[in-house]
Amino acid sequence: MTTPQGARARARMEVTAAIKDEARRQLAAEGAAKLSLRAVARELGMVSSALYRYFPSRDDLLTALIIDAYDSLGEAAETAHAAAAEAAPAHRWVVVCEAVRGWALTRPHEYALIYGSPVPGYSAPDTTIPPAARVALVLIGILREAFEGLGLARTPVPAELAPEARRMADELVPGLPPEVAVAMAAAWAQLFGLVGFELFGQFKGVVEEAERERFFRHAAAQLAHGVGLVFP
Repeated sequence: MTTPQGARARARMEVTAAIKDEARRQLAAEGAAKLSLRAVARELGMVSSALYRYFPSRDDLLTALIIDAYDSLGEAAETAHAAAAEAAPAHRWVVVCEAVRGWALTRPHEYALIYGSPVPGYSAPDTTIPPAARVALVLIGILREAFEGLGLARTPVPAELAPEARRMADELVPGLPPEVAVAMAAAWAQLFGLVGFELFGQFKGVVEEAERERFFRHAAAQLAHGVGLVFP
């Protein structure tokens, strides 16, 4: 038997989902900077005061959308990695990178929300950090497995970068060498640079559209080499 509390909780979840769906539609149409709680309420046939009971401010709604986007992207990466569990680390790296690209191409406005231009006046709270780290943790896990197994090819860092490399290793990839931390940070930036260039039209006239999937796969393999992974 459904309790009144259970019915209320279910109704709240349904309204929250409807608010987010409408907000995502507005993101696609207007961009994050123009997201408005009043506009969302109007499209849903709600009074603004009712919507504020779910999201007290635009920033609260933005944060919820950002967390959802990061979690969705992270789930895509984790699922792809699990499906390739028997493959060598270098191959799994490429599979995860391709999952990131595939997610972005199907959800471009959510990708733009988390990896596009900052929203004026908005500062993401710490609650967005764990969801944002999910993809990185998958890739770091691949590196850790390779390091503890066959090992990783390492490129020495310049002496002047050594202190920062050690800090990065200690804070970001504990147990992995400083050289790997530096390579991982560079690969991370390059991965999302590749995706962003494709998504935002920067490859027009550079990489033919029909060849972009093959180009990305090759580039992801180069990133794998860059972090020290070796293809069997």
